[in-house]
This record gives sequence, C-alpha cells and structure tokens, in this order.
Amino acid sequence: MLLRDLVLILAAALAVVLLFRRLRLPAIAGFIVVGAALGPFGLGLVGQARDIERFADIGVVLLLFTIGLEFPLREMNRLRRVLTVGGGLQVGVTTVATAAIAAAWGAGLPKAVFIGFLIALSSTAIVLKGLTDRGEVDAPHGRLIVGMLLFQDLAVVPMILLVPALAGRGGDAASIVRVLVMAALVVGATLMLARWVVPRALHYVAAARGRDLFVLAVVLVGAAIAWITSLAGFSLALGAFLAGMVLADSEFGHQALSDSLPVRDLFTSLFFVSIGMLLDLRAGFERPGLVLAVVVLVLIAKAVLAAGAGLILRFPVRVALLAGLCVAQIGEFSFVLARQGADLGLLSTADLRLFFASSVITMFIAPLALRFGPDMAAGAVRLWGFSGLDAATSGDLSVPANQPDPRVVILGFGVGGELLAEVLREAATPFVALDLNAVRVREARRQGTPLYYGDVTSREILERAGAAKARQVVAVLNDPRATLQAVRAAREVAPGAVIIARARYVGETPALIAAGADEVVAQELEASFTIIERVSKEAGLARPERSAPGGPAEAAAIRPSLAASVTALAAGLEVESAVVPEGAWIAGRSLVEADLRRRTGATLVALARDGGTAVHPSPDDVLKAGDVLTFVGDERQVAAAAALIESGPGACAAATEIDGRQLAETAAVSSGGRP
Repeated sequence: MLLRDLVLILAAALAVVLLFRRLRLPAIAGFIVVGAALGPFGLGLVGQARDIERFADIGVVLLLFTIGLEFPLREMNRLRRVLTVGGGLQVGVTTVATAAIAAAWGAGLPKAVFIGFLIALSSTAIVLKGLTDRGEVDAPHGRLIVGMLLFQDLAVVPMILLVPALAGRGGDAASIVRVLVMAALVVGATLMLARWVVPRALHYVAAARGRDLFVLAVVLVGAAIAWITSLAGFSLALGAFLAGMVLADSEFGHQALSDSLPVRDLFTSLFFVSIGMLLDLRAGFERPGLVLAVVVLVLIAKAVLAAGAGLILRFPVRVALLAGLCVAQIGEFSFVLARQGADLGLLSTADLRLFFASSVITMFIAPLALRFGPDMAAGAVRLWGFSGLDAATSGDLSVPANQPDPRVVILGFGVGGELLAEVLREAATPFVALDLNAVRVREARRQGTPLYYGDVTSREILERAGAAKARQVVAVLNDPRATLQAVRAAREVAPGAVIIARARYVGETPALIAAGADEVVAQELEASFTIIERVSKEAGLARPERSAPGGPAEAAAIRPSLAASVTALAAGLEVESAVVPEGAWIAGRSLVEADLRRRTGATLVALARDGGTAVHPSPDDVLKAGDVLTFVGDERQVAAAAALIESGPGACAAATEIDGRQLAETAAVSSGGRP
C-alpha cells in the first residue's frame, strides 16, 4: 500500500510540476496542489498519509541540513544584527499584535498568546529553498529573510516550553529557565565538540578514499548532532541545520553538500506534498468567509510588521517590503505547536481545522510571493513614493546633495565593485558607489571611498548619486532581480550613459539588454573563457577568440570580462592575476619587500588566499605559495609583474627599466591626459 501511494504521488507530482513550470509557477506550489488533491481531504487516493508524513519529516531534516551546509558558522557573524534585532522585532511584534487581535475577538489571554506564537512563525523550508533556487540568499533581502527565519527557529524552543504553562499544566518560571539554560549548554557543547572532532574524523574517513564511507560518515554526523540537539529541546530540523553549519566550516562541506542533494530533493518533495494533505477543504466549505479573512489578515499583517522590522534596521523600503512578503506565510513548525496546543486544550477541533486550512493556503501563496514579490515590492515603492522614507532610514550614509558629478557609478560594492573602484582610483577617474551593507559603507567611508548607502533600484537614489551625468553605470549585484530593476532605473535616469551589468547566467542576458544594458558580463561565460584560455596557454595553443553563443548579435551584447570594461574606463590599463608558485622569489617576502609598484610599475589591487580576497592588502602581508595576486597596469607593466612573481627581479629586469618620464607618460594615458 505504501509503495502504491509513493508511485501515485511521484507520478502526479511529475505531471503537475511539469505543468507548473510551463506556466512559470513555482514547483513547491505544484507539490502542495498534489497533496491537497490526493490527500484524505481531497480525492482520498492516498491511504497511508501518516507514513508519507514520516518521509516528509526526513525531507525537512535533509533540507535544513543542506541549507546549513551553505551557512558556515563564520558567516553567521555577518547576520548577527539582522538575526537578533530583525528576528526579535518580527517575532515579538507579530506575537503581541496577533494576541491583541485574538483577545479582541474573544479569546482568553493564554489562548491569545498561543495564537500569537502560531502566527509569528514562517516556513523556513519553503522560503529558504526558494531563495536558494533563485540564488538570492546573499542578496540584501535574502540576508534579512534568513536572519528572521533563524530567529524564529530558535524561538520555537521557548515557545514549546511555554505552551504547557499557557494551558495551566506547566511548571514554574524557574523550571522553564532551567530547561532553557540546559538547552543552551547542550547546543554549545555540541557545536564545540563538532568543531574540533568532526573535521578530524572526516579527514580520517576521507583518507580511506571510499565515497560510500564518506556519505555514511556525513549522514552519521548530521543525524548525531540533530539527535543530540533534539535532546536539549530543539526540533530535529533545527538540529540538522546546526549540523550543516558545523560541516560547512570543515574542508569537506562542499562534498557533503554534493552528496546530499539528490536524496534531499526527493524527500523534500514529499514534505511539500504532505503539507498539501493537511488542507481540509471542509473548513473552507463550512466557513469560507472566515478562512479567507484569516488568510488575508495574516498575509497583510505579517508582511507589514516584518517590513517594519526591516525599516528599523535601515533597509530600503523595497527590500523591507520584499522580505515582508516572503515571510508572511505560516510555517511548518506552527503545526507542531498547534497539535501540542490542541492536546492541551488551547485549541478546539474546529479551531485546529480552521488553522490548518488557513496555514496551508498561506504556504501555497509563499512560493508565489517569492516569484512575484520583487515586482510587487518595486511597484509599491513607485506607486506610493517611499523615496523620502528611504532617505530617512539611510541617515548620514546616504548620498549628499552636493555630490560632485562622477564619470562612473558603481551599483554594488562586493568584491567586483571594490576591485573596479580601486582601478578607477588608480586611474584618477571620479566615481560614486552604492551599496546596501551599512557596515561596509561605514568602513569604506572611513577609508575615503565615495561609497553611499542606497537602493540601486530607486530612480531618486541614482539621481542623487549623479548617474544622470555619468558616462558609465556598472551594476555588479548579487541579486538578479535587483540587477534587472537597477538597469531599468539607470536607463531612465541616464539615457546617454553606457550601462554594464554583471549576470550570473547567460540566459539572463536578453532581459538585461531589453532593460537598457549596453554590455552584459555573464559569469558562467566568463569563467568558461578563462578556463579555455588557461588550458590553451598551458598547452601552448593559439589564444582562442572570445565569442558568445547565439550569433553576432548576442556576441556583441555580451562582453566577457570585467577587464574589458575596465579598459574602456581607463584606456591602456589591463587587469591580470598571477599565482605565487612554490619556491618563488617573492614567497616569504612582505608586499613592502616585494615592492611590486617600483619594480614593475603595476599596482596590486587584490590578494586572494584560502578562499578569501583582500581588496586592500596590508603592506606588511607576507606572501605565500598559492596566493593569487591581481594587479593593474599597461601591457608592459603587467607582463613585468607576472615575471617578478614567477621568477624574481632578474626575469623582469628589462621590463622594469622605467624612468620617471615613462612613468609620467603611463600615468597620463591611464588618466586620460588629466594632471
């Protein structure tokens, strides 16, 4: 019977999801539809719903485990303010507001607070999967959403402990505090043990060179950490997330993620199908108006309150609204609380049926919000005019009214934006950069970089930044949707400027060109060209011509390297990278001792080591074998720098005989003839 149900579910899911993909609808929504249609409250074709729910529980654990693999503990430090302040405000204010509404509706205070707990939680599984699939986890709204979701998952523990007290069957406050302290100690000990023991254990297993052994070890580590944390009162899913973060900090994180993905996708699909099976259509038929009212009220109220938390954290209105829309649904952990509350008498059978029906509908809408939310948020900002609010939230970090007209406006200040800014600074080219990371903005401002806080999709922000008079606008953002909107806004503000945009995939190019971009740098295409060039160079083949698939029109639209864009900005300059080889002269010397600038005339702009990149390396940094140095100069200078790095001063003696007159001529070419 169970096998028959699985075959039926998988066949229906395949057909429905294929249909949803043709309609450009999220696959998660298709799985929920399948569950609602086949479940006990639909056609009733699945007879082993409880067994399917067990598979679904495995799916949630695997989903949170793999998501944790993409969030190493060292990266969580970046989210500490968003997690504590943003998540705390979202959960606290939503709980209080919901409790107030429920009390006004006639619920007693304990029941009202309990309902507040249920509504405050969002679906970590749906939202994080959607963000991961769209590549928006590192986008500004992605960071805000992740912080809120992680706080919600942590808040589940005290909520579960408080439910018996709300039902009048719990212990005193001291016992609750004691359990919370014990939970914190157990989790802390687990993380410390995993940090020191797990990497060594996996290294020993990996040395056996058996993939099956490695997969078993990864599953064992993840299951063990999840089980230990569950003993402390946390959910298995949250424990699996912590296990993933622990493994992500080791050198085996990428392999663990690769080995886990196929199994995760299968079981996660069953989880979303099981969510659809909870949809009791009888509640909708009996009280359709009430179900609709609850759904609308929950979605609107949660979106507004979460957006308010984002505004308090000084995120732009568009980002805050998008985050609010994405966390507006009710989460899967609310079902656990609801069943516990029903067992303790806080919810009646009718209340539970109403809650499940409303919750599943909001979860069905969640992937649609991820799909259409960016356009809705951007449209709301344009329609209601929130530019003044953006300026108020950005405070002294916003672009000043007397900002000099730049030649180049950089949208986004990650590694790419920072490298480009360094090149422009060396070429004495005036520029302005915009970013939504307040910490990064403050640090750059202290160093004298004209970086300001602002939403690059806002026409008002671009106008204040001087984009209307700039010659070039360069968009190097992590958010594909924001890149498209920024290009569109930049074209409206600066119709005569050359707009260069970075895209992750070649398939994003036509939309960016249609939005107004003159040139698109596709990362996957650029990476392919770089690999081909490196292989050709090592093999002694002729340097291949760069061309894009799709014919001359597409080839003209896609300029495959940032270096090409930089050359257009500062004529005569090239960007090159070189790896410090084993036993090289430069290895073991500091940047001051290497004296790259004086010996070659090239300027070092970045130092990459152990997966990290320092855009402004310290002169005291000692170079090691394997370091990747990125430098800027003319053709002769970069050749001399590469020779210096590979073979020492003797190899670049001819190229480094540059007197003061030649250096002055080089500087004049780089700056376009300006003094």
